[in-house]
Amino acid sequence: RGVDDCWAAAVDEELFESFSVDSLMELAGLSVAAALADAFPLSSHPRPLVVCGPGNNGGDGLVAARHLWHFGYRPTIIYPKRSQKPLFVNLAAQVGALGIPVLDAMPPGADEAHHMLLDCVFGFSFKPGSLRAPFDAILPAMAASTLPLVSVDVPSGWDVDSGPAGGADDLRPAVLISLTAPKACAAHFDGRHYLGGRFVPPAILEKYGFTQPAFSGAEQFVRL
Repeated sequence: RGVDDCWAAAVDEELFESFSVDSLMELAGLSVAAALADAFPLSSHPRPLVVCGPGNNGGDGLVAARHLWHFGYRPTIIYPKRSQKPLFVNLAAQVGALGIPVLDAMPPGADEAHHMLLDCVFGFSFKPGSLRAPFDAILPAMAASTLPLVSVDVPSGWDVDSGPAGGADDLRPAVLISLTAPKACAAHFDGRHYLGGRFVPPAILEKYGFTQPAFSGAEQFVRL
């Protein structure tokens, strides 16, 4: 079963009592990169286009892009609304130090130049109807793309509980990488589904009535 936004927010609050935001983001971004590499191997999909929003989901995307670069991929990042908080400034500097291109808008010819889209725009706290520039142009461009789409935690623009709005611009990912636990909107998803977030203490999961499936070996994700 999927969890709602209240569950997700409560678990995040518990995690923040013992983890720093940057450590959680590092672990989440690593699991995203590992799952993407499983779904789209380097040998066939070396050039991901990573679209990052202004919040924590965007931070996960910056971390994932850095790990993908170290895995051998050559990502390009779309990061149009850059946070000036020190954590995000540092994450942007880290990808810049690797020479990863960071753009403000979807580039022309994106479908020809890249192999997949990684959607790290909005997370579970997004409320439908609150879409503003520049994402009111970026999300439709992502929806119109012919590239396979990988969404992190919640496909951007979806309601975390009820799923897509039912419009022409709804994102329809081929792959969903849920973090910590699948959200309720995952009931409307029928592609390849991964779970990342191998960092939640069992006591927190028990408190909120959820059990993660077993992770194998050193894997950072589970295929659902």
